[in-house]
Amino acid sequence: MQLTGTPFFILTVILVPVSIAVALLYWGKVRGPNPVRILSRLVMIMFCQITAVLMVFVMVNNANLIYGNWDDLLGTGDHVRAVPQVAPADQGGAAGKDGAGQGTGDAAKQPPKALQKFAGVGDPAVPGDVQKTELKGQVSGVDGEVLVWLPPQYNDPAFKDKKFPVVELIPGYPGSSSTWYGTLKVSEQLKPLMQQGKVSPFILVSPRTLLLGNHQDAGCTDIPGKINADAWLTRDVPQMIMDNFRADPSPDRWGIAGYSAGAHCAAKLSLAHPNRYRAAISMSGYNDPASENDSLVGKDPKLREANNPVNILKSAQQPPKVSLYISGKKGDGLEDGQAIAAAAKEPTKVQVQESNGPHTTELWKTMVPSIFEWMTSVIPPQ
Repeated sequence: MQLTGTPFFILTVILVPVSIAVALLYWGKVRGPNPVRILSRLVMIMFCQITAVLMVFVMVNNANLIYGNWDDLLGTGDHVRAVPQVAPADQGGAAGKDGAGQGTGDAAKQPPKALQKFAGVGDPAVPGDVQKTELKGQVSGVDGEVLVWLPPQYNDPAFKDKKFPVVELIPGYPGSSSTWYGTLKVSEQLKPLMQQGKVSPFILVSPRTLLLGNHQDAGCTDIPGKINADAWLTRDVPQMIMDNFRADPSPDRWGIAGYSAGAHCAAKLSLAHPNRYRAAISMSGYNDPASENDSLVGKDPKLREANNPVNILKSAQQPPKVSLYISGKKGDGLEDGQAIAAAAKEPTKVQVQESNGPHTTELWKTMVPSIFEWMTSVIPPQ
């Protein structure tokens, strides 16, 4: 049975009164020595508590889409098919081979087109106009789902020859590729704004970022011998979008947005790959990868230093042409944003906005219209 959705949630709701009824029915019927009776009644109480906790967990998970399936919850999923050595592709990438980017050098030979089949997501929490495909990363060796939403103008005959700007959406950790659509309601909130011309008609792309088993966070980074998570997000996913949709290939028309751990990814990937992204949104993020306890990058001193956005800026041969919008409250992203702003030099632009509210999707959901209006100021309609 699927972890998210209505059927399993209904089952957990039914189990709560059933467990209570069983306890009431058999409480006085337990026979045997006193220790046996005490142990049996303790088991009944524990069963009632477990069913109640399970129902609350499923309710919270369905509302926030923290775990998309059982493998993600249990840590049994592994989406790494291979870990090939990734050839350099970036011109002017800020991070070196051990950093967030793949270094500098001539563009590598492009792989064959990744022509994909798309279908519905099959999750009642996700709008029906969101499409899903299973992508086998040709560069990264990573396999995973990618969710795509097309703006209302995309299928309008008046725009049939138009290429559209793109924004990659990165969830927190742990997080599902469905969270931006199902919990933050990004497509539902932006659709009317796009129709009114207040927000650019972005193609919205949300790839899987929970890629390793055993509850390990790859931190959107290429980790030698372990995973090419950076190449998955910055090369395989964008190439697939350009191969299958009328997406504008210019970095001036690409953005990336994230919250929490995804905010860290958005900031560092945009700064490390100015040849791919022109704008980035970071909500309640952090600079030090070790801020996430499960981060493999945070446990490696060299990777930890190289993947800090402040260090990426300081080590860049030339300041990246990227605009960043960073929001956070004191102790939760604000100071990190201010540190990035202090390290930035033209043409890097950083806007830091203090926010108020808890570190929850409810806060980030309310920010969606305003942050995409800011994104539109950097990547305007054409």
